[in-house]
Amino acid sequence: MSKVSVLVVDDASFIRDLVKKCLRNYFPNIRIEDAVNGKKAQALLAREAFDLVLCDWEMPEMSGLELLTWCREQDNLKTMPFVMVTSRGDKENVVQAIQAGVSGYVSKPFTNEQLITKVKQALHKVGKLDTVMSAAATKTGSAFGNDSLNALTGGKAAVVAPTAPAPAAAAPAPSRGLLNSPPVKAPVAAATAGGGRGQGQLRLPNGIQQCVIKALSLKEALLVVKRSETLPQVLDSAVLDLEQGDNAETARLNGYLHAIVAHEPKPDSDWLQLTFRFVDQDAQKLDYISRLIARGTAQKHFIPGA
Repeated sequence: MSKVSVLVVDDASFIRDLVKKCLRNYFPNIRIEDAVNGKKAQALLAREAFDLVLCDWEMPEMSGLELLTWCREQDNLKTMPFVMVTSRGDKENVVQAIQAGVSGYVSKPFTNEQLITKVKQALHKVGKLDTVMSAAATKTGSAFGNDSLNALTGGKAAVVAPTAPAPAAAAPAPSRGLLNSPPVKAPVAAATAGGGRGQGQLRLPNGIQQCVIKALSLKEALLVVKRSETLPQVLDSAVLDLEQGDNAETARLNGYLHAIVAHEPKPDSDWLQLTFRFVDQDAQKLDYISRLIARGTAQKHFIPGA
């Protein structure tokens, strides 16, 4: 029985590894290749056949949308399932991808179940689902079990009880290049006031949280969020939306939670400090962050692109 082949395309190695491990846990007999951008993926698709492409949108050299458009222009790739896995979940972006011939859409951050559902749907359309499911059927119980991937994607097994204290992982001390904004003396007012400065929105697999940007560097951001019933988890995949400028344009930064500590010196702290590590390698996004650092998180002059 020939293996089903999947091509995973993303400029962030963390996301590629996350997707590949998710697929291998659920479909043990699957063959997976990966590429760091659209150009590399194009070269792979030109010389070998794949049953499915899972692709990011924003990448250097060639974007996911450009790769999709090229695929639909090739006779042998017109009907190949092509699923976008991206933080671009706005209606206009979804419509643009549909018009270009996308087969499915998964918004970052995603859960195991969301990704696998889209993969199943795509493989079913081309008659390949039975091939991979025959091997998956040999797995007992949940395909993910107690795997640490649940923590990476926010699976239900990773949820911490509301009464549990914040994880003990210590946030690293700010590096020399870290820009610190004024101390957050009243996080509740800052986090809930609409349109405030130095603020953002953190999209986690289990929900959305408003946050205050306490410090920023090219590699990470220190965020303050209000503690909720479902605590965020170390290694949770997430997207940080930064609204800046007079037009309230949004920059979407992909990453993961590297550390979580109580913002107040007590175990039942109402506020958490999160170290959010960026995973994007897109030069344009790095330029966005550089501009924001140069002007300060307390200034609303950062102008992000799409």
